[in-house]
Amino acid sequence: ALAESGVVFECGYASHPYCSPSRAGLLTGRYQQRFGHECNPGAMGEDPAAGLPLSETLLSNALQQDGYRTGAIGTWHLGDAREFWPIERGFDDWFGFSGGGMSYWGDVGSKGPLRGVLRNGEPVPRDELTHLTDDFSREAVRFVERNRAKPFFLYLAYNAPHAPDHATREHLQRTEHIEYGGRAVYGAMVTAMDHGIGQVTAKLKELGLYENTLIFFYSDNGGRAEHAVSFPFRGHKGMLFEGGIRVPFCVSWPDRIPGGQRYSHPVTALDIFPTALAAAGVSSPVFPTLDGVDLLPYLDGRRSVAPHETLFWRYACGEDRFGYAVRAGRYK
Repeated sequence: ALAESGVVFECGYASHPYCSPSRAGLLTGRYQQRFGHECNPGAMGEDPAAGLPLSETLLSNALQQDGYRTGAIGTWHLGDAREFWPIERGFDDWFGFSGGGMSYWGDVGSKGPLRGVLRNGEPVPRDELTHLTDDFSREAVRFVERNRAKPFFLYLAYNAPHAPDHATREHLQRTEHIEYGGRAVYGAMVTAMDHGIGQVTAKLKELGLYENTLIFFYSDNGGRAEHAVSFPFRGHKGMLFEGGIRVPFCVSWPDRIPGGQRYSHPVTALDIFPTALAAAGVSSPVFPTLDGVDLLPYLDGRRSVAPHETLFWRYACGEDRFGYAVRAGRYK
């Protein structure tokens, strides 16, 4: 429904093939290699207290400074230490967990309560949780309801369909036609997320906010090696083949962007930051160089050329060892 109401980016790209660095690119509008965030925090022997450098300005910082109410819901994965938490990085409200993946039932095992689901830094009791995807959806609806009378920015970052593979009976009923059990569970996890996004858009419509709300739907990397299918592309999450970085990507803003479009030029998650600033009418304060571009002129007919001549990827795979990719026109 979001795709039909807006624009499908047929050549949409994540800025990194996995997890934390991809989210860092999304929220800063900058290539991760500019600030050394090319691995998940704590990976490859790095400081376990590492996270998205505090020197970086996030989209939440920019919108918060302009009077927006800002909320982060779901997985964070940009640093477990308190100074990296969303409520320290421009978000007024936070409901989620600091890592990249966890039990969908909220079980943290021996990690301690601060590695579980938190509300503004305080642990949420297990008996208040059901299934994290459904919990995050309900929390998102409440955020919209609470902030209906003011400008708001909601970063709804589902951990679905990240491992572990946990689904409710309700959502499994929607994929009972899939004979392969692992893929049926994976599909149910995606379906749960899709159902939750539908609840959020329904609330926006109920409150009369949908037409003037800019919504991006984006995945931070390609499909998992198990259960997912990236056809016709090869590769999967963690790889620089198209299956690892070319992702489902669409935007909806009925008041401003004509719907029913399919856009074929390459675009990247780095474009979300400057596009959101332009949509909100926020004049660029003293930001570092943004690598993304404002997509609005390309979507409303003012510009017909491609937004990017080249796109770049790099990820660390050892000390002074990297994987690289470049997209230049029709070549990669």
